[in-house]
Amino acid sequence: MSDLKARFDEAVNYIQTAEGDFKPSNELKLEFYALFKQASEGDVTGKRPGMMDFVGRAKYDAWESVKGMSSDEAMQQYIDRLEAMKNK
Repeated sequence: MSDLKARFDEAVNYIQTAEGDFKPSNELKLEFYALFKQASEGDVTGKRPGMMDFVGRAKYDAWESVKGMSSDEAMQQYIDRLEAMKNK
């Protein structure tokens, strides 16, 4: 496993199990979601959810916003974003 992948997995685990002071906004949650999906699955596929599926549509749009980004770049941005939040 590469060093980048190991650090990415650590960051994902931190976010999934974080307690206490870590209360990201919905916008930030979508940003992390999009970067995670891009890093693990690549570009978004399928149809955009309908107007009444607000959550699904927001997730789809967030993921689509990083379309074309490489997996490694998405992992690095995920890590960098989390580190920036921790240092605040």
